[in-house]
Amino acid sequence: MAVAEESHFGRAAARLGMAQPPLSQRVRRLERELGVRLFERTSRQVTITEAGRLLLGEARELLARSDAFLATARRVRDGETGLLRAALPPDLSGGTVAALLADFGRRHRGLELELHELPTAQQLARLAAHELDVGVVHHPCDVSGLELGPVLRRELGVLLPRGAPAAGLDEVPLAALTGHDLILFPRAAAPALYDDLLTTCARGGFTPAAVRHGQGDAFVRGLVLSAGAVALCPRDARPPSGDADPDVLWRPLTGGAPALRHSAAWPRGRGDAAVLAFAEAATHALRTAAGAVPDAPSRPLHLRPASEYWL
Repeated sequence: MAVAEESHFGRAAARLGMAQPPLSQRVRRLERELGVRLFERTSRQVTITEAGRLLLGEARELLARSDAFLATARRVRDGETGLLRAALPPDLSGGTVAALLADFGRRHRGLELELHELPTAQQLARLAAHELDVGVVHHPCDVSGLELGPVLRRELGVLLPRGAPAAGLDEVPLAALTGHDLILFPRAAAPALYDDLLTTCARGGFTPAAVRHGQGDAFVRGLVLSAGAVALCPRDARPPSGDADPDVLWRPLTGGAPALRHSAAWPRGRGDAAVLAFAEAATHALRTAAGAVPDAPSRPLHLRPASEYWL
């Protein structure tokens, strides 16, 4: 661009703050890479070729885009603006998601948020591949290479047919669900959590006759009604109809009830201002809108290299 605009290698070199011979060499190298001649050179003048004129407009556009790219990178580095790629698990209620987005918007007004709904397994894969900047994951999971926000706990209740014997109880012991099938999310979505929930149910006296898989509210409700199955569901994510539903109701569980444990997670060493703001907004939304509480075990924590079970 400089040579084309100055029509002189000496003036272009002075404008670029470099010596003339290296500039001439770089132009020749560019011509070899492109496979076209950009300038006609004589001892007295430099003239841009037809190919050079055709490429000059695109060169200006490329440089403008490069400048914009670098400026955006600086703003992202400083946590001012840019794009943050984040993910949330499917079990969060609409109210919790709305509270998180409102809080994050107040913290970072100039930042574009690309939000995905992804189960833990997919979040971990994308975090490892640096295709995701931050997420909210279920524990236990493999936390190798990740930094975590506070781990919060959401107690699970049960969604069951209104005609079930246990439906008459204000609080349902796990053992009272004996004889029902259990509806869970597909195991591939969060394998360690899936196994942990089944283990907790078995310890509480409930070993389901069969495990059925579903996640959408309407689909789960259909399984509860048609198959006599029950589903584990946190209080904040239970169907909006609640006890007004003539066929399905939600009850809290007692006796070592299973729980969901969440925390924000991001690749180690990549926790910039935007990531930390999202993690703080997620923690605040889980505590205020979802009723989550800090999960502080009474015994010391020992992390296995590839899991995060309390030992």
